[in-house]
Amino acid sequence: MSYTIGIDVGGTFTDIVVSAEDGRPIVAKAATTPMDQSMGVLDGIAKAAATVGETPAALLAKTTRIVHGTTAATNALLEGKTAATGMLTTAGHRDVVEMREGLKPERYNLRMSPPKPLVPRSLRLAVRERIRPDGSIAIPLDTASLDAAIEDLARANVRAVAICFLHSWRNPAHEREAAAAVRARLPDVYVTASSDVLPRIKEFERFSTTVANAAVGPVIGAYLNRLRARLTEAGYMGELLVILSHGGVATVAEATRLAAGTALSGPAGGVAAAVALARDGVAKDLIAFDMGGTSTDIALVRDGQPSLSDGKTVADARIALPSLDIVTLGAGGGSLGKIDAAGLMAVGPESAGAVPGPACYGQGGTEPAVTDANLVLGYLDPGNFLGGQRQLDGAAAEAAVQRLGDRLGLTAAEAAAGMHRLVNSRMADGVRVATVRRGVDPRGHVLLAFGGAAGLHVTAVAAELGMSRVVVPVAASVLSAWGMLNTDLRVELTRGQSQSGVPDIAALDAAFAEMEQEGRARLAWFDGEIAIRHAADMRYGEQVFEIAVPLDGVLRSTAAIEDAFHRAHERLYTYSSPGQDVVLVNASVSVIGRLPPSPVAAAGRAQAQAAAKGRRLVHLGDWVDVPVFDFSALAADQIVVGPAIVESDTTTVLLRGRDTARFDARGWLDIALAG
Repeated sequence: MSYTIGIDVGGTFTDIVVSAEDGRPIVAKAATTPMDQSMGVLDGIAKAAATVGETPAALLAKTTRIVHGTTAATNALLEGKTAATGMLTTAGHRDVVEMREGLKPERYNLRMSPPKPLVPRSLRLAVRERIRPDGSIAIPLDTASLDAAIEDLARANVRAVAICFLHSWRNPAHEREAAAAVRARLPDVYVTASSDVLPRIKEFERFSTTVANAAVGPVIGAYLNRLRARLTEAGYMGELLVILSHGGVATVAEATRLAAGTALSGPAGGVAAAVALARDGVAKDLIAFDMGGTSTDIALVRDGQPSLSDGKTVADARIALPSLDIVTLGAGGGSLGKIDAAGLMAVGPESAGAVPGPACYGQGGTEPAVTDANLVLGYLDPGNFLGGQRQLDGAAAEAAVQRLGDRLGLTAAEAAAGMHRLVNSRMADGVRVATVRRGVDPRGHVLLAFGGAAGLHVTAVAAELGMSRVVVPVAASVLSAWGMLNTDLRVELTRGQSQSGVPDIAALDAAFAEMEQEGRARLAWFDGEIAIRHAADMRYGEQVFEIAVPLDGVLRSTAAIEDAFHRAHERLYTYSSPGQDVVLVNASVSVIGRLPPSPVAAAGRAQAQAAAKGRRLVHLGDWVDVPVFDFSALAADQIVVGPAIVESDTTTVLLRGRDTARFDARGWLDIALAG
């Protein structure tokens, strides 16, 4: 028997999915260890091993692939725990990262403080050099100014250096020479150049992304190498792979080189799972709804394909690398209830996190969290949380919620119900951001719910949006970890091409060939199937922002490429302007190494219809006595009519009113809302 392992480190729990050759999933959860996430990972693997009667060493010795999603980069940026970073840039341009694009994130907020750059001005050092937009050299690299700047960085004891020269996307010669000089003088320092990270026009995006890459590079490198060493010591002999923001996976070396690309590492696993389930028959059009302990991540899947964006802003740091288009809200099981400045109840974005956690965890938390509210409302079984591994303290939860209610003249149940409705409303708004604001009607999609807390909220969220169908997989609480086992190796490369028109087709094909060669070289260790995807970022001449246009299957002619852009623009914005000039700004190549997927498998189900295992009082406007079903005992095609609760060791699903759920033997609960 051989295994593959998916690992998703969240804000509260570290999820482990071990997939056996027969598709049998082994699920484990361990508390996330914020100070060193690798400790929680090893704890989770030990729990998974115990589930199948193996020692951790024996399990890891039989494991052929481990795929890991980490929040290390995101946490470093959010908490300001990035490496001390210096920056070398063209003389006269050291303030690009502070001036940004000339617009405030909240342009009408007159009291908003300017975002704090990751590199202080004293460490943004000028180097005399200049390359023109066409790639020709206006001022040769002045080695004296370069050496002086490097000495200043050495005296400052920086741990990382970002090299950002003007127009290096067109000609990287000066950046490469500077990088070699820094590495020679500071061999223990993490060095990254913008021409390697994001070789395309738009100085702020390129500079900001490179600086973010430098700032988190040492953090990611130290963490991943520490984790890999501990896994090796524990008995694992294979390659540790890391899922990146674009949904593909990479080696530790590649993830460290492009560290900023791990900023959406964990949520990307959930989108990969949604794509895999779309392929396996759930529906072609899905909205992935991942509610964990700290946040909720929402993403759109249309016709079985995820939506991509040209990057995200994390803690004021613009990271313009290709990434899945994910809307993240500070709304999860650990989100705290409070009274806001207007004297009204609010929920989140502050979270109880893994430590101390909600009050019901008994770890010192005193503020009411969404999980506390759900326990007060009867939705959770205090004796069956994590399969009985953790006993929830109902009295502590009620006391915490009651303190909030006392400030508003409410009972504990009324305050808990208010918290529940508020967080549902926030998440429904998040779905609208991911759909309606992008011109998509969510009512034509299926809401795919996963994450530890989603099952208790998803039917209410769907009802508020007017949606009619919800799907909750058996492995909902660890679906992101499972999704990491259903994605491929992926190297994304881009090259800036033009500032006017569509470039010469021969030149474009040469750029594609160069990027393909580089991508194949990075996957030289991989002996499986390789697939290549071509795309371009294009816009109309008077526009500022580009859209991604797939070019596979498009004839290599100017007219055909322009026509593909017109059609893509019309799909996105409902109109096109064939009479306007078209500009191809960047060419992109995806080099994909195909990995075997982990199948969806529902463990052996009883043939007879499962009876309710008990009953519980839950609050649904009034207190109602409802049946409770064991998720793992449901028979194929068994129907459960609400109000009811369906629960497993790690997932609880609340059916309201006359909602009707059917268990699909392929591994999910298919819920039709009563309307």
